[in-house]
Amino acid sequence: MTIQRTSAEENQSGNVAKNSNKKIPNSKTGRWLWFWVGMSGIAMVSATAGALLAVSLTSTPLQQAQLSPQEEAVFDGDRISGSGLKFTQLTRPVNILVMGMSVLPPDIQNAPEETKNLGYHPQVNSFDGLADVMLLIKFDPETKKVTMLSIPRDTRTEIEGHGVKKINHANIDGGPALTAKTISNLLNGVAIDRYIRINVLGVAKLIDALGGVTVFVPKDMKYQDESQHLYINLKAGKQHLNGDQTLQLLRYRRDELGDIGRIQRQQMVLRALMEQSLNPSTVAQLPKVLDVVKEHIDTNLNVEELVALVGFGVRTNRSNMQMLMVPGRFSEKNEYDASYWLPSKQGIAKLMAQHFGVESQQAQEQETTEPGSLRVAIQDSTGGDYNTLRPLIRTLEKAGYRNVYVTKPWTEPLDVSNIVAQQGDGNSAASIRDLLGFGEVRVESTGNIASDISIQLGKDWLQQKALLEKSTQP
Repeated sequence: MTIQRTSAEENQSGNVAKNSNKKIPNSKTGRWLWFWVGMSGIAMVSATAGALLAVSLTSTPLQQAQLSPQEEAVFDGDRISGSGLKFTQLTRPVNILVMGMSVLPPDIQNAPEETKNLGYHPQVNSFDGLADVMLLIKFDPETKKVTMLSIPRDTRTEIEGHGVKKINHANIDGGPALTAKTISNLLNGVAIDRYIRINVLGVAKLIDALGGVTVFVPKDMKYQDESQHLYINLKAGKQHLNGDQTLQLLRYRRDELGDIGRIQRQQMVLRALMEQSLNPSTVAQLPKVLDVVKEHIDTNLNVEELVALVGFGVRTNRSNMQMLMVPGRFSEKNEYDASYWLPSKQGIAKLMAQHFGVESQQAQEQETTEPGSLRVAIQDSTGGDYNTLRPLIRTLEKAGYRNVYVTKPWTEPLDVSNIVAQQGDGNSAASIRDLLGFGEVRVESTGNIASDISIQLGKDWLQQKALLEKSTQP
């Protein structure tokens, strides 16, 4: 069997080869240094393995739901992690359905007795309510990518045996198995291997266990709902948030984009968490983190599989982490009896073929995207006006991008511009980056929702502006 090496390992090997002929000033010191490095590595692996064994033998099972054989068959039960000393290796591509549960007493039939006479609806430690957050995450050791697909909770779809309704009801109607089947049907039959449900009480504990997260809060957020005992009070700006504050950011939805705006903030937090928390020490801390949140988690992953997923995340280059959203549109007023996110069948076919390997006749019939058909939004974070953006617009139009428009400024000050593939088309975003000569491609859904590509301008645009002005002069 051929063992693939990560780019980090190849770089490390190259550095060792380059430095092998260099003279070490103090060989005794060098030997002691390598001794302690080696011992530290052995200690970390030993501690992790020992702690994982303790978790496996003494803790309650991570799976709290009782699935019937028919429900278990919805998920692919084949092993996803290596055996023996290779238990931290992911052995095949795997799709994980992650659900965030915000459960109130009215959501469940057997509400705790102590909650019935309270004047508000507290969150309860249950998994039986509406799925507030739904993510399908693909871990692919073949492409070395992690792809996260957000499914809006208000997506209008068929729930087998229960009719057409919002997709977040699937968990109430049939738990994780029916939710997985409903999402698979929505996404052209994509396979779902495992599920994770974590309730809102566990999210805050998880963030705290990881040391909090540093993010840019896009605007002042203030909201309270006495019925849910929900209080949100955050100021705009870059700051380090604890678990409760992060939960406030994740749950806020009092703006013009509603749940879609919340999905964008969820993706911001997820990217920040991955950049700050996915490092080798995370693997060693996993037993401690699990011990903190295990009562708030329900999953059919075992501990070894969790370690393999985290280990794969640690080794994944940040540029290979992609965040998408089910394409669609808001329902119009009076179009239906409720407000929905209406999924685009054509957009889903293209996205699933590009990022999840799910081919369909509809996807095969779609032609290569031409510049003239792309909607390109410009979001400036540098404080410029429309006139200062003219060289950029002219450059794009000269290259055949006919649908270019300026939208609301990007509130976070950026040093490096983001070329955001809003609909998952990373190749088109890369073409624009190459044309402009600046920026960083990001496959995520944090840009203008009406766009195919959003250009979030940073300071590097100001450095390139003079060149673009010169190139577009008559």
